[in-house]
Amino acid sequence: MADPSSYRPRPGDVPDSPGVYRFRDEHRRVIYVGKAKSLRQRLANYFQDLANLHPRTRTMVTTAASVEWTVVSTEVEALQLEYSWIKEYDPRFNVKYRDDKSYPYLAVTLNEQFPRVQVMRGHKKKGVRYFGPYGHAWAIRDTVDLLLRVFPVRTCSAGVFKNAARTGRPCLLGYIDKCSAPCVGRITPEDHRELAEEFCDFMAGRTGTYLRRLEKQMMEAAEEMEYERAARLRDDIGALKKAMEKNAVVLADATDADLIAVAEDELEAAVQIFHVRGGRVRGQRGWVTDKVEDVTTGALVEHALQQLYGEETGDAVPKEVLVPALPEPVEPVQEWLTGRRGANVSLRIPQRGDKKALMETVQRNAQQSLALHKTRRASDLTTRSRALEEIAEALGLDSAPLRIECYDISHLQGDDVVASMVVFEDGLQRKGEYRRFQIKGFAGQDDVRSMHEVISRRFRRYLAEKERTGEWADGTDGADTDGAGGADTDGTLAGPEVITDSLKDDDGRPRKFAYPPQLVVVDGGQPQVAAAQRALDELGIDDIAVCGLAKRLEEVWVPGEDDPVVLPRTSEGLYLLQRVRDEAHRFAITYQRTKRAKRFRAGPLDDVPGLGETRKQALIKHFGSVKKLRSATIEQIQEVPGIGRKTAETIAVALAQAAPAAPAVNTATGEIIEDEEPGTTGDSSGEPVTAGVPDERRGQET
Repeated sequence: MADPSSYRPRPGDVPDSPGVYRFRDEHRRVIYVGKAKSLRQRLANYFQDLANLHPRTRTMVTTAASVEWTVVSTEVEALQLEYSWIKEYDPRFNVKYRDDKSYPYLAVTLNEQFPRVQVMRGHKKKGVRYFGPYGHAWAIRDTVDLLLRVFPVRTCSAGVFKNAARTGRPCLLGYIDKCSAPCVGRITPEDHRELAEEFCDFMAGRTGTYLRRLEKQMMEAAEEMEYERAARLRDDIGALKKAMEKNAVVLADATDADLIAVAEDELEAAVQIFHVRGGRVRGQRGWVTDKVEDVTTGALVEHALQQLYGEETGDAVPKEVLVPALPEPVEPVQEWLTGRRGANVSLRIPQRGDKKALMETVQRNAQQSLALHKTRRASDLTTRSRALEEIAEALGLDSAPLRIECYDISHLQGDDVVASMVVFEDGLQRKGEYRRFQIKGFAGQDDVRSMHEVISRRFRRYLAEKERTGEWADGTDGADTDGAGGADTDGTLAGPEVITDSLKDDDGRPRKFAYPPQLVVVDGGQPQVAAAQRALDELGIDDIAVCGLAKRLEEVWVPGEDDPVVLPRTSEGLYLLQRVRDEAHRFAITYQRTKRAKRFRAGPLDDVPGLGETRKQALIKHFGSVKKLRSATIEQIQEVPGIGRKTAETIAVALAQAAPAAPAVNTATGEIIEDEEPGTTGDSSGEPVTAGVPDERRGQET
């Protein structure tokens, strides 16, 4: 525990200006980010008598070892910089909302030639129009099914679209008039885009004008005795009204607003947001957060606004935002929202009428969400605590293993040997800490030797980090800086090269292998456990426990013991170890399959230095196959856009040296395709595809 007076800056050194400040711990990790209208006054509040501070604030200042600040021109700039730093550093003492689920959106891909209507989750993409979020994906599909009768926009995937264009036959929706079939040229790209924009206008709440136009067209058709057309328009109007009935009118027509309510206690807070567009509730979402700092309701609202609109621009930020309490001061936040929208945004507390009544409904939802979260968490926390205690008791540990790391080896008959490292903290997954390894010390199949290599590399990195930060006085042989893959905070994988570049810790980012576990679990029995323990002994590490979980009988093995530890089948500790082991196995086998698929997809063009993916696709599109490219002259290769004389010569030499691949085989019919080569075949669009090889997402189970 640090004494705040040891790093307290002199009052004269702190400017009396707006700015953003960062508290760092002894390892230079950023643990708190804040903004202030006056840095001097705000920082002085942290360095008063500890007895006068809120318990959480007191914990923060005693955990910190230094404080630094950045001066900005305005409070709006301070708000923007604070949001950027919280997102970048993920400080442990800042309020961080977490979604209680991954909400689905109705998305229209206006960035494509033929826009597509689909359900999307996750991060928003540029050029895509989003509506929602919705509580359930089926609610989106029900709405889309009704609207496709009037707006027959494309809903098929890229593969289905290309196949229909190749065969000249549309899918079923094209035959039943729920798709305008742009794949076969029934509608021009311009008319289809106009249809998609009309769909977006209707979903955005501009329904009255469109309905009146349809009713007028229906009456005109009836007067001209075009009864079939009039009946079709009547049914279209009915479908639109049915879709509108799914979202009740809650505010006056054409009202666009977001309503934010907060329910809180001393430890946690729940936020509920209702998205109202065109007077109707178009979406709802909720967040829950631990209150790791002493914050007011206005501050919670400010953090919610940052997370809600930090990545949004334009119409995604509504004209009006209704909140239960205003941030202090409110002017910078309102100016920031106006800048995100590009037009004036009203941030206020509803006082009377329909908006106040709706805010009360949102508040009730927030209170129920907090109560439900507490019920679930209490049960889950009790179970996880019992599981950790059972593991500690079974393995003879001094305390419960709050951080558990599990390792697994995966290969296919000795090829593409890889390993995974997964992390559980307090019994929960920490996907941002997952790592993956390529086995490089030897070739072939040897799980025991592979396990020794992986444990050695991981903990050499740990010792190197301790040496760098001064926590460990003695030197080591040097860190293992290659062969280990990193992961981003959402769990998606980065390549091996990321590790070397991300070792910088002076900026406060978490270091990749800096935190030691209390327990190392290996997937395997006595041999794997012995290899892991030997690796730790060779590095002089004696304060980390090791165990293994064998699949066949679910026996727990510990180093130096001839007999396993047998946990009861109903044990929560055994269940947690199984979850950890299964997650490590899933992560390892996914990576191994990805590497194998990538190796199978490799073609002779991959060995040409300086030839990127774009020019490879251009070559295949121009010649049709690698076989035809191999027989082309240098002058013919130069005809491809972007290919110069020198590159053409390099390609010709590389293809001449490479042995011709075996002919591709149609796996459905057994037919040999003599004109093309595996891994470099082309479809009708000219884009390279792979025959018989599944396309798996990196680091994700498919």
